[in-house]
Amino acid sequence: MPLVNYRELKRRYDLDGREKTTQHLSEALSGGDLRPEDFSIRDLAEALIPDGQAWVRSLDPRSGSTSLSESSEGVDASAFQQIAGQIIHNRILASYESEVFVASRLVETIPTRLDGEKIPGVTRIADQLDEVAPGMPFPSLGFDEEYIETPSTMKHGFIVPVTREAIFFDRTNLILSRAAEVGEVLGLNKEKRLLDVILGVTNPYKQAGVSYDTYQAAGPWVNVLTGNELVDWTSVDRAEQVLAEILDPATGEPVLVKSTTALVMPAYRHAAHRTFNAAEINYTPASGSTTTIAANPLGNYRVEESRLAYRRAIASGLGAADAKKLWFLGDFKRAFAYMENWPITVTQAPLGSEADFTNDIVLRFKASERGAAAVLNPRFVVKCFG
Repeated sequence: MPLVNYRELKRRYDLDGREKTTQHLSEALSGGDLRPEDFSIRDLAEALIPDGQAWVRSLDPRSGSTSLSESSEGVDASAFQQIAGQIIHNRILASYESEVFVASRLVETIPTRLDGEKIPGVTRIADQLDEVAPGMPFPSLGFDEEYIETPSTMKHGFIVPVTREAIFFDRTNLILSRAAEVGEVLGLNKEKRLLDVILGVTNPYKQAGVSYDTYQAAGPWVNVLTGNELVDWTSVDRAEQVLAEILDPATGEPVLVKSTTALVMPAYRHAAHRTFNAAEINYTPASGSTTTIAANPLGNYRVEESRLAYRRAIASGLGAADAKKLWFLGDFKRAFAYMENWPITVTQAPLGSEADFTNDIVLRFKASERGAAAVLNPRFVVKCFG
């Protein structure tokens, strides 16, 4: 039995009007009470377009209508368009935010209205922080000449067409499949751009006008550790010691980073969970005199694995054997960001457009997003090779 009662929907539309009806359905879709798969595109048109059955029949050339523009003239299809757009938007968004897109969840998303921007640094006034004497002014924190530059943003998008046949033959599943493909492709493209930055394949970090590779083996910071295969808690300890040695270039003080996350390749998924989630650890010093059993100190780490990261590492030229052993540790939200002009957004073309006549496309929905992957501070993540 269908979850959507179109007769009741039509009655509520006649009683409550377009605005309340579309608001109710939009909230049900957004809240998860209804799914895109619960709807029929044809039944929705018949219920929400005044004299909708006649309008759907007009899609058949045998009805006597010479064009869709003619059949749509004076027809208020805004409610149908709005709900159909919400259905397609939800389907696109579900695929765009798929759980397999690990990097998109690891990094910070920063809204911006700029096509690349300069983010100034904040420095303290040295030697005036120990004590403020009575009646003396407090020292200030100000913006200095140190800044980072984020890369130019890029726009990506697709159009989801809804043809005359799709409505007439009620090909709702086909429409939703196309919408899912759009969301998946846009999400995959964003994920690959983020992973290339996290892996160090692309290096957009630019400080005070100077470009740097994200990962440095020797000065001005060191966040690369070779020969550190992820085996047990001692591998994590070595990575943490690398982070502990990194200094803030403005103050000379240690970078205040607390490692929160480990990113590993699929081959080391179980090794990572064994390392970070073990109930206890055994430690035997080099002398071998005593073995200490203690609670695992790594239980607060978040562990993520990514097949896409592994493939991007190989695509960059790293051998498969080395790519399998690659892993990262640190605070990804402080190290990386996605500078977002606008999130995934769905807009729609009006009825009666040129595409009606030339391609029998009744509705068109355009999905787009614009942003760029950026490095905020590479000193918060260490890259480990096995």
